[in-house]
Amino acid sequence: MRAAKALGCTVLLVTGKKLENKEWPRESIDEIFYVPQDHDDWHMDEVVRGLAHVLRSRKIDRIVALDDYDVEKAAYLREEFRIPGMGQTRARYFRDKLAMRIQAEEEGIPVPPFTATFNYDDLRSYMARTEGPWVLKPRSAASAIGIKKINHINDLWPVLEKLGDKQYSYVLEKFVPGDVFHVDSLIDNDEVLFARVSKYMNPPMEVAHEGRVFRSHTMEFGSRDEKELLKLNKKVLKGLGLKRGASHTEFIKAHSDGKFYFLETSARVGGANLVEMVEASAGLNLWTEWAKIETRRKGEAYELPSQIEQNYSGIIVSLAKQQWPDTSAYNDPEIVWRMNMENHVGLIVKSSKQSRVLELLESYAQRYYRDFFTAIPMAEKPSN
Repeated sequence: MRAAKALGCTVLLVTGKKLENKEWPRESIDEIFYVPQDHDDWHMDEVVRGLAHVLRSRKIDRIVALDDYDVEKAAYLREEFRIPGMGQTRARYFRDKLAMRIQAEEEGIPVPPFTATFNYDDLRSYMARTEGPWVLKPRSAASAIGIKKINHINDLWPVLEKLGDKQYSYVLEKFVPGDVFHVDSLIDNDEVLFARVSKYMNPPMEVAHEGRVFRSHTMEFGSRDEKELLKLNKKVLKGLGLKRGASHTEFIKAHSDGKFYFLETSARVGGANLVEMVEASAGLNLWTEWAKIETRRKGEAYELPSQIEQNYSGIIVSLAKQQWPDTSAYNDPEIVWRMNMENHVGLIVKSSKQSRVLELLESYAQRYYRDFFTAIPMAEKPSN
């Protein structure tokens, strides 16, 4: 929003009423519209009527989703008012874990064996031919919210029974132990113009479900894994049809065979302050560049910054038992960013040497568990 305003745009924010007191960059927002909420849900027919009223006196050129839960809402509104950008069918590939897996498989992209949960005979057949354990994932939740590990076929049926009429909205997938990577990208005119490859030091599912400190770091430039992931990332985004914007895509390198498998992708920047980590590594801000892509004039080409840096960076974030954690004892010169969030603690480090980044992240993780760490039970249901 800051970048769009700096580029001369009029910025209108549509958000849930419960987020009224969030620290929005109000100096960069021309007007805020709050949507009444029934629990966590928006009534989209009301949003449509409200936006139609706004359009009587104003012209809207772009609708941008700020997080995963907004992708489908933004696509719905674009379709209704014929505003350029990704529509509902295409948006499914970047929100619906079943749709993105089916499309990726059709494009020849390796994915862990999976099945829809519509038909019980299909489920029995899948589990008979696919060795467990498995994971049952909500098709449209973000991060690791709502994921359940299934160790035996008999464990599945009580879980589905509990889900009731909602069980169709899940996908069952083989659990693949391995190292998880993410590729953060900028796309314009169907081409990936920038991508940075990073590796989670703890898989996101482990962080979310078992209570761990979150860490990620830049992959070694020019390494075999980086090259392969850059190729796979291009294939995924081309195959799923992201024409412009930003994306955060995750892959797993299986311990069993050393191969990469596609896990999921998105039509937005990565969460958990990965934007700041990428900025420390590359010297560009994904939000800012995304704003430039969206606001360029028709026929005008978007150009990356002339110099992309090749630094190694890493991030470490945790829930904290203190309301406002004091990180002053963490004073290494490589620290370039400190989190300022209630009951959270986070640092980003930058170095020309990957070994130094890894050394700091390992050291800080041990200290975090002693100084700050706390955990709360994982939410069963996502909140918008």
